[in-house]
Amino acid sequence: MMAWGAAELNADWGVSLAMNAAGPQSDNPPDSQPTILVVEDEVLIRMAVSDYLRECGFHVVEAGNAEEAIAVLKSDTTVDIVFSDVNMPGSLDGFGLAQWIRRERPQLKVILTSGVTRKAKEAGSLCEHGPLLAKPYHHGELERQIRQLLAH
Repeated sequence: MMAWGAAELNADWGVSLAMNAAGPQSDNPPDSQPTILVVEDEVLIRMAVSDYLRECGFHVVEAGNAEEAIAVLKSDTTVDIVFSDVNMPGSLDGFGLAQWIRRERPQLKVILTSGVTRKAKEAGSLCEHGPLLAKPYHHGELERQIRQLLAH
């Protein structure tokens, strides 16, 4: 896999919101790497974000759409946080994925991101527990948001 290192996620403009659904924390041992599921249909964006999160010490699993993400979540893979784009091809977008997670895996924390500002209002009903992260944003801002969600 190619390393994108210093690349910043400036490809989309819009907002990013986080959801921390009520429920127990991850059952990962404290010394293990938290696992982030990155769901993004734009391959270069997904690679850049995933590579950066790996450099930050996270274990990263990648999915190109909501259906792939659900397959990962139904598998034996332990996931601590799902970071998903809202606008994706397929039968489910990021909102549909967040709704599925809230219903099927309520202990999971979700960060939704969108290049369309008006999607923020819609995401509010799914992500009322998280801070707003305006795009474009530096990868370091995403890392801080993930670490904050993991701490709660």
